[in-house]
Amino acid sequence: MGKLTVLALRVVLVTLIAGSLFVQTVMVPLLAADMRELNSDYTYLRTPFLVITVLGVVTAQVVLVCVWRLVTMVRRGTVFSPSAFRYVHIVIGAVVAAALLLFGLAVLLAPGEAVAPGVVLLICGAVVAVLGVALVVLVLRMLLAQAVARDVEAAQLQAELEEVI
Repeated sequence: MGKLTVLALRVVLVTLIAGSLFVQTVMVPLLAADMRELNSDYTYLRTPFLVITVLGVVTAQVVLVCVWRLVTMVRRGTVFSPSAFRYVHIVIGAVVAAALLLFGLAVLLAPGEAVAPGVVLLICGAVVAVLGVALVVLVLRMLLAQAVARDVEAAQLQAELEEVI
């Protein structure tokens, strides 16, 4: 991966992390203040909705930090090592957690008339999409496992070749 690509990706990651921190520190409190004005029939939604929002942002931050670490490993040439799996596993877990949070939001909003049924259906569609992302990352993890195995095999063959020579 080229230096410019790594730099561009890091700029994007820093921007996203800064944006997520802005959401946590500024937007969530504003959302909480706005939700105080909810109809009294829907006050039970306030706390779970805010918790789901904050935890959703945290899952995104976890993914961003892990991607940063993986990019660092790519830059150093160490991504094809067993230590990369830790970050990939965390990414998969965070994406699945985000899907579960979205599903929890759908369950929270489904009863009553707080939102239209179509909105709940859209959220469920987003759950499927997020789980699809988790599956894509899982497939990429399998490719990483194959690459690590090939790298180990190549190192063994290189050592044997050096012994012969």
